[in-house]
Amino acid sequence: MLQITPDKIAHVIIRAREMEADFGGFGDAGGYGSAAAADLRAFIANLNDDEQASLVAVMWVGRETFDAEELQEAINTAKAEATAPTEDYLMGVPMLADYLEDGLNALGISLEDAEEGVLRST
Repeated sequence: MLQITPDKIAHVIIRAREMEADFGGFGDAGGYGSAAAADLRAFIANLNDDEQASLVAVMWVGRETFDAEELQEAINTAKAEATAPTEDYLMGVPMLADYLEDGLNALGISLEDAEEGVLRST
């Protein structure tokens, strides 16, 4: 069971897409110095350990490292294998927003509903 709300995942997706749009993607494009990057880094860093593990697991499901039915195994693996700060790990993943969106879809969670919650709260 996910230990992070879809609204929080949507927030990460929105900020990751802003970074990609501003700088053509992650990596050496320079996006790490943007306001969106700073917000994304701080947001992920401020999630608790369970939320961070669930966020990583959703990304893995979207990347097809795990199936949706293996969500709990993915969460447990994320907790066991966490050696670097989660924000560093996730911000180094090309196509992060796409993988998170695909992960939500695979889990039967509506990104549109989650995004509406984020946009209402901003």
